[in-house]
Amino acid sequence: QLQLVESGGGLVQPGGSLRLSCAASGFTLDYYAIGWFRQAPGKEREGVSCISSSSGSTNYAHSVKGRFTISRDNAKNTVYLQMNSMKPEDTAVYYCAALGPFGSCGHLASYDYWGQGTQVTVSS
Repeated sequence: QLQLVESGGGLVQPGGSLRLSCAASGFTLDYYAIGWFRQAPGKEREGVSCISSSSGSTNYAHSVKGRFTISRDNAKNTVYLQMNSMKPEDTAVYYCAALGPFGSCGHLASYDYWGQGTQVTVSS
């Protein structure tokens, strides 16, 4: 069974922080590129960040660069997205996805497995 499960979403004030988790089961996430995507109501799903397999190279959308950090904990088979200095425009459903095996960060259509998403709301 190949599954990705997101957690950690919720309500946070502007300027606050939130950490999302993407837990993998049925496969070892280190063999896959893992991407974070988000989708706000009425908008297309967009890439937020990704981390490649093995080397761990990362990519960030311009809108989140310097505020968000993606990381991997192989012992827990989990990828995290640390979100700091959050803005109302960060409000969306956040999804993690896997591309591989031995994948590199790519377009959202290239990802093989998707989680169900977790809601993030930034509001005062």
